[in-house]
Amino acid sequence: MRRHTPRVSNFVAGIVAVLVIAAAVYLAFGGPTPFSASPFVLKAVFTTETELHIPSPVRIAGVDVGEVTSVKSLGGNSRAAVVTMDINNNGLPIHADATAGILTRIFLEGNFYVDLHPGTPNAPTLNSGATLPASNTSGPVQLDRVLAALTAHARGNLEALVQGFGASLNGQPTAAQDAAQDPSVRGLTGAQALNESLRYSAGAFKASAIVNQALLGTEPHDLSKAVQGNEQVFRALASRQNQLASLVTTFDRTLAAFAARQNDLSASIAALPPLLRTTNGALTALDASFGPTKAFAKEILPGVEQVDPTIGQALPWLAQATALLGPSELGGLVSDLTPAVQATANTLHSSTALVSQSNTLARCVTHNLVPTGNTVIQDPPLTTGVPVYQELLASAVGIAGAGQNFDGNGRYLRSSPAGGSDPVQTGALGSQGPLFGNAVLSPLGTRPAWPGQAPPMKSTTPCFQNAAPDLNRVSTGAGP
Repeated sequence: MRRHTPRVSNFVAGIVAVLVIAAAVYLAFGGPTPFSASPFVLKAVFTTETELHIPSPVRIAGVDVGEVTSVKSLGGNSRAAVVTMDINNNGLPIHADATAGILTRIFLEGNFYVDLHPGTPNAPTLNSGATLPASNTSGPVQLDRVLAALTAHARGNLEALVQGFGASLNGQPTAAQDAAQDPSVRGLTGAQALNESLRYSAGAFKASAIVNQALLGTEPHDLSKAVQGNEQVFRALASRQNQLASLVTTFDRTLAAFAARQNDLSASIAALPPLLRTTNGALTALDASFGPTKAFAKEILPGVEQVDPTIGQALPWLAQATALLGPSELGGLVSDLTPAVQATANTLHSSTALVSQSNTLARCVTHNLVPTGNTVIQDPPLTTGVPVYQELLASAVGIAGAGQNFDGNGRYLRSSPAGGSDPVQTGALGSQGPLFGNAVLSPLGTRPAWPGQAPPMKSTTPCFQNAAPDLNRVSTGAGP
């Protein structure tokens, strides 16, 4: 016998499905979970309009930890209100020094949310139902309130700024303005030119990403160290407020000078695109050179490391050298040598003419006297075959040996008891008259022939500019 199993009717199944779907939607949209513990209730007093709605989220460090369940005005002329919030376990514990502020949600979310800071761990822990005083809360910053706080003059300037900015974006450029712009944006408004620039944003953002990555440095904490360095710089600037104020004033004057030359500045900016294109190629070449530069820096590093010890070793030497150059050492010697140096300078000045004459004499000896002395006189058959200067020295030896008894004042009387059969008589030799003698053979002639007068001499012409005499071109005169 088969057992009959009762079936659930379609109506009952539909009711169950609707209940399950309703429960899921209820829980998905933040409804309280049945049979769960009561949430932690936190109240906060705000002295300004909160712009909160139920259920605006409550966040700690950007994470949702609860929601606003009630916003009650304190009444009267006050705009203060008490905001009640339910905080889940992710936002606990809340300490007595906790703070709450109302911030604007992102564009797609809209409205406001409560930014809760749970306080420091060493502060007492609050119980559910506790209230944060107004001193621990801050209301939302709204643009209309900021504008209301400004003076009428400031609001007028702000309005002029906004209108001028809008006109600069939508106004058609003049012919003069177009002439100073890049050809790709001529005839376009400022807004249209900005839209055109978006085509290059991908490459620009890529380059910016590379720069941002480089800012992180190559080692951990490079960026934090850079921030610490900037903090030291700013502290130094803060300690020199007068100099900083002077810098700001000077910078204001500089900007005023730029404003006075805005046409020239516009022309300079228009010339930037071709300059940047050229610079890009130069930077590419410079980037390629960094490889060898890095290798060079690596090679030079040992030498640089030795600079500090070298300086340490050189400091004692510098101290000794400084003492050596002091007044008691070389400094005093310089004082003593100053008169001698001055006298030497005067001597050198007066010796200029002597050096010039010595140079002329040396050139005469080199170009005239030495070549003449090295000449060998060809006088066959009596040619000696030796240079003239050697013959001159040989004759000087004979004269020196016989000269002391040569004349009539000597100790000896020289006479010629006999001679050759050919009498010889010279011509008149000045005041001495002619000379007589007897020769064995008849004289063939006299070499060189007596020209009858001394050769001419030009005292105005330097010796070295004259040609050296040719001793072998002299003529032979008749015999006596």
